[in-house]
Amino acid sequence: MTERPQMGLAATKLRPPAPPRRLVRRSRLDGMLDAAMDSRVRVVLVSAPAGSGKSTLLASWLAGRTEAVAWLQTEESDSDPARFWSYLVASIGQAHPISAAVLKPVVVGSKGDDLVVVSALVNELAAVTEALLVVIDDYHLIDNASVHRGMERLIDLCPHQVTIVVSTRFDPPFRLGRLRVRDQITEIRGADLRFDAGEAAGLLGPAGQALDPAHLNQLCDRTEGWAAGLVLAELTLKRVSSPRAFVEAFRGDDRLVVEYLRDELLAVVDPKHRQRLLQTSILEQLTGPVVDAVTGESGGARWLSDTAAINQLLIRLDRTGSWFRYHHLFRDLLRMEAEQTFPQQMPDLHARAAAWFEAQGDHGQAIVHRLACGDVRAAADLLRFLGPRLLMEGQVETLRGLLDRLGDVARTVTWCALLYGWCDYLDGHYSRAERWLDTMVQVAPEGFDHTLATSLRMNISLARGDVASALEAARRVTAADDLRSHPCDLAVATGAAYAWAGMAEEARGVLRYAEDRAATENFSTAHVLALVYQAIVELDSGSATGAQAAASTAVQTAQQLGLAAYPGVAPAFAIRARTGADPARARTDAHHAVELARRSPTDLALLHVLTTCADTMLGLGDSGAGALLAQARAVLARCPDPGIAGRYLARTESRQGGVDANGGPASVADEHLTGRELTVLRYLPARMSQREIAAELFVSLNTIKTHCRGIYRKLGVADRKAAVQAARDAHLL
Repeated sequence: MTERPQMGLAATKLRPPAPPRRLVRRSRLDGMLDAAMDSRVRVVLVSAPAGSGKSTLLASWLAGRTEAVAWLQTEESDSDPARFWSYLVASIGQAHPISAAVLKPVVVGSKGDDLVVVSALVNELAAVTEALLVVIDDYHLIDNASVHRGMERLIDLCPHQVTIVVSTRFDPPFRLGRLRVRDQITEIRGADLRFDAGEAAGLLGPAGQALDPAHLNQLCDRTEGWAAGLVLAELTLKRVSSPRAFVEAFRGDDRLVVEYLRDELLAVVDPKHRQRLLQTSILEQLTGPVVDAVTGESGGARWLSDTAAINQLLIRLDRTGSWFRYHHLFRDLLRMEAEQTFPQQMPDLHARAAAWFEAQGDHGQAIVHRLACGDVRAAADLLRFLGPRLLMEGQVETLRGLLDRLGDVARTVTWCALLYGWCDYLDGHYSRAERWLDTMVQVAPEGFDHTLATSLRMNISLARGDVASALEAARRVTAADDLRSHPCDLAVATGAAYAWAGMAEEARGVLRYAEDRAATENFSTAHVLALVYQAIVELDSGSATGAQAAASTAVQTAQQLGLAAYPGVAPAFAIRARTGADPARARTDAHHAVELARRSPTDLALLHVLTTCADTMLGLGDSGAGALLAQARAVLARCPDPGIAGRYLARTESRQGGVDANGGPASVADEHLTGRELTVLRYLPARMSQREIAAELFVSLNTIKTHCRGIYRKLGVADRKAAVQAARDAHLL
């Protein structure tokens, strides 16, 4: 399967629609837009109802400008922050290619976080020396608060050489009053977009020549200068015998246009042409082959070209005439008519569209049409291909939205349950993620490879600070030699489990493999995480030089991949601060590390970063170390088994109290554990109370307490969590 049709479809979102063949130059509006550019306002807001001619105005005006233009045609699915910013970055990248290469990983790594993305985008735009126009069309389709916040912040922070143009059916939730007071906005509204008689004559073309000036003025009055109403009138004027009677009867407002479309336009066109219009209205964008697939006819490309030549409501999306879309209002009306005319055909039409898109490898569009035709199971099956890609691109909201549309079917499909689990994990809902894993196990068919879920299980355990559970899974993966036959995220999670457990030799081997594999698979976040965990291993091993080198490599790689603001890189900044020789850079790195770590819901990483940065501040004589240690202690309390992070905290607290301690693994006391103490020790990593351990071993609770006190004393620790890690360091677990 080829990706070219899908990429061609996406490309139509990133360029203005081709101007209609009969273009009306609207000099008064062009003048308003030119004045906005001359005065360097931050934003131009074109806000008017559907069919007012917003997109055509902007496309025709831009054709006469010399500035670089970034254009984004939004769709309803673009409300996902990661998807919205990915497309906007790609659009800007067409004008300034470096932007897309640098910023795309930032979008993916942050899942479209508005604070992270906008800061990075503004930094890139600051390097733009020439004027740049960033146009976002149909912004009313965006209903995500994070995107709105990001856009408003982008408008506030954009350099003066960048002008943002927002075209929408209704005002966005920006603080427009503030922009007006500061004279930073130019507004073009519905009243401005109304066609006067002279402009209407140009829009009507030859069909309007049969009208005398009085009737032309009357038609403008009846349509209130509404572009879509005038275009609909023009379609009829070409065929009526009495233009005067038509003008007197016509009502071109949007309240009556449905009846007009049905009774005056569709009723008189060629039946075959009408059929194609209605059948293809299910498509968001059209090209010849998909038209043929949906209609079961041939000649779709020629039909599109001929229709666009006579009907301005079919809009060309490229200069070659390969891709088109219906005017949104016209599309909605056609769909309504199709539902009323042949409702029984609609599922089959969507099924044909789904089959075509699936054959082209465009699983996103295929799923949309499978859902539309009621084939929910097939849509669920396709998510096996699309879901992992959406996760890699940070489009968690898009994926969750598709899963939600599946309804109860999602609970019966193995891959959907697993994808739901990843969504909840990435949003910090670990209990819900575990429940989805339980569902996956229940519905998995015989022979399903459950190792595919192991990475998620380990990540959930580590996020909660449960090293024991993650380590148990990591050992199973290694014993079964599963790393080479599964995606690189399994190797990263396995290496992380070994790292947090203080098993340096095992961690180094797996993480080096994960690093190479992630680079080969072009999985940027996995690549960076593999490097970060290598730095954690070196710090825990007591090698300041090795930790500094590993942390610097992780930070530099993250910066090269555009992931310097990714929360997962926080430990690398913290370790670079702890092992560096420059106090000023150490303070900067430590503050940045804490800021990043607090945006991540992962307890182990947060605990480690708080402790490492507190350790750094102790060395610098900074009074803020105590507060960070107190916060780290609160995080530790939530962790069932914090591994080396807990040991590191205990030793840093000891240094704060004036007692120096080695930063490496603990040494076991000379006094050996008894056989019974070793038996009890093996239960300590489990989530079992002392009472439950006593019941398991058929002894009294007091006996278990006595054994635990002996274990703690001999290992030189004060509590159960520390005993578990000390036992690992001594290879007793």
